Amino acid sequence: MISKISNQFLGWDEETRNAWLFLAPSLILLGIFVFYPIAYLVFLSFTTGIFTSDGMEWAGLQNYRRLFFNPDFWQVIGNTIYFTVATVIPSIILPLIIAVLLNQAVALRPLLRTIYFIPSITSLVAVGLGFRWLFQNQGPVNELLTTLGLDPISWLNSTVWAMPVLILLSSWQQLGFNMVVFLAGLQTIPQIRYDAAELDGANRWAKFWHITLPGLSPTFVFTTITTIIFTLRSFEQVYVVTGGGPLNATNILVYYIYEEAFARFDFGYAAATATLLLLMTLVLVYIQLRSWGEREKG
Repeated sequence: MISKISNQFLGWDEETRNAWLFLAPSLILLGIFVFYPIAYLVFLSFTTGIFTSDGMEWAGLQNYRRLFFNPDFWQVIGNTIYFTVATVIPSIILPLIIAVLLNQAVALRPLLRTIYFIPSITSLVAVGLGFRWLFQNQGPVNELLTTLGLDPISWLNSTVWAMPVLILLSSWQQLGFNMVVFLAGLQTIPQIRYDAAELDGANRWAKFWHITLPGLSPTFVFTTITTIIFTLRSFEQVYVVTGGGPLNATNILVYYIYEEAFARFDFGYAAATATLLLLMTLVLVYIQLRSWGEREKG
């Protein structure tokens, strides 16, 4: 009886109703752990983040005005763009090259795949401590430079060299995951295409350019999006290795949000910054998906 009434009221057939019933648990979890926190974040960005007897103190657009007129915020934006672009490009190109090489019949291929994948499952805190030791003033890297007759570099105290250390760490940490994804993508390309191209006299570069790259288009979209998201939410390496210094040179958005929220307790301002970070991520993902869709249509 209830089923008939609900079907008449909602206009749903039995198949649609069953589909919503199966989706309900996942939608409820998404609502509780994803959509509600996002909605509360946006709400918090319009407040001072301070509770009063009348509830949360309303601030309107004050936090966003502070953002746009704060030179530190724009420095952080520049740092984030530099860090993201310089991390994403090698994190896509190097895993692709390694995946193509390991996809061939090479000795110890399973062992090499495992070795390359290990950084992806290693704690970023542990890796960060390792990099901090490697690049300290009296660390192994400077000892190697001295052995080669070069002047040592104050890596972590330099506004020029501190960021490249973080970029190297992040690129190395993402290499294994993207390599495995590219290996999976290479397995989806039919071998018959390479055989036909070889019969036509195509060399290795021609086969890579005209068969491998087009066949990996969906994989490129996935790896680019996941790498951008991973890079934009980077926190541990900055916290452990540089602490955002020197002179704010390695302070990126997530670390900046952390400092504003949990060091200065300015939760409204931090929420506004986090909201902008969310919008930036959504825009980048949309642009990537849109460009991929247009290439597929073309």
